[in-house]
Amino acid sequence: MSATAVIAVEDLRVGMFIHLDVGWMSHPFPLSSFKLSSVEQIDVIRGLGLKQLRWSPDRSDADTPDVAAEAPADPETAAAAASGKPVAEAALAGQGAAEAARSREAAWLEAQQAALRVCERQYQEACRDLRRINDGVGAEPQQAREGAERLSQALLDKLLVEGELCVRLLAEPLSDRATAHAMNVTVVSLLLARSLSMAAPDLLDLGTGALLHDIGKLALPERVRLPREDFTHAEQALYRDHVAQGVLQGQRMGLKAGALLVLAQHHEYADGSGFPRGSKLDSQSVPARIVSMVNLYDNLCNGALPSQSLTPHEALSRMFAQSRSKFDVAILSGFIRLMGIYPPGSVVQLSDDRYATVTAINAARPLKPRVQVYDPSRSSSRAIHLDLETTPDLGIRRSLRADQLPAAAADCLAPRLRVAYFFDVEPVNADSDTPALV
Repeated sequence: MSATAVIAVEDLRVGMFIHLDVGWMSHPFPLSSFKLSSVEQIDVIRGLGLKQLRWSPDRSDADTPDVAAEAPADPETAAAAASGKPVAEAALAGQGAAEAARSREAAWLEAQQAALRVCERQYQEACRDLRRINDGVGAEPQQAREGAERLSQALLDKLLVEGELCVRLLAEPLSDRATAHAMNVTVVSLLLARSLSMAAPDLLDLGTGALLHDIGKLALPERVRLPREDFTHAEQALYRDHVAQGVLQGQRMGLKAGALLVLAQHHEYADGSGFPRGSKLDSQSVPARIVSMVNLYDNLCNGALPSQSLTPHEALSRMFAQSRSKFDVAILSGFIRLMGIYPPGSVVQLSDDRYATVTAINAARPLKPRVQVYDPSRSSSRAIHLDLETTPDLGIRRSLRADQLPAAAADCLAPRLRVAYFFDVEPVNADSDTPALV
């Protein structure tokens, strides 16, 4: 875990590893934490209006300004700065093994919670921008298209960087259901497309189309915006007509052909059982195939009624067991490789019988997710968080429905009524050690 210090913006130098603690749409850089490599980058940061920001002395080049001058003045930190050793390493020196382990656990957990807070802030900002885009579709269609393309590109700028993707389960989304659904579908579709090495132009069309795939619902009554089993024939017809209305709206906006295909085909399935045309796989674009599958996944996880919603594991299992013929096999396989068989939000029982919620997965190693564990000996505020990658003797025994949890475990783990995802990109060679605590 790197220690950070605060520095005035006017004192920035090339070689410093800095952290921009502002909204992800508030700066043009792919990452919010990175090493300054040019004077131009410093000029851009100064233009953001910030007075000061955080930086990591131990991750910066050796010829940057004296670390001790910027770092906190306590003797232990100053000694670490003077020696050039990472502050966390110096702070652990001299501690007993148990105390050092507790310190590593606390540092790792704080890093995970900080990353989650950033993801939640970014998710909310992206949803805010999407609501503004949707509000402008009718009166200012061209501006709405430009906004959707900018938002899609901003997501890609954060996504297409070197490192390993971490997919995180967010707290209950505060945005309206329509916006949350469109954002979920967009984020997961782009993550999947990245893992499948889709070309950049197609990624932009996919992102734009996914953000806008349900714009044909904007004028629909609230009741028919989400698929329900109790639709009348008239309601079913009205619901299905949102695809055609969305395409017409997309044409008014001037969407590119690739994005329009996503709007037109996001309810089509490989076996021809979809709508509105019942077209089969060879007639569907690859971005549309991805969005169609992820759209169904999100609808299963976030049903019109909470009682209809499945856990992410249940949703993925149903898609694989009952609906494989509906999807491009390569895309479905890629989705399982990306999210694992226990996607974030799944409620599980571990091999030692403890109950847990999957909170995050590293897309490179999805079978060993990160989990929050219920331990009756700890308060909910001190719940155990584990990375199963570092606990080889511990695994997941089975998936559970939320209503199968004992009451105390449910209170601690708080299974989500609505599932929402976002992502961050972790360095391949992270500085900090992940604790293997059981």
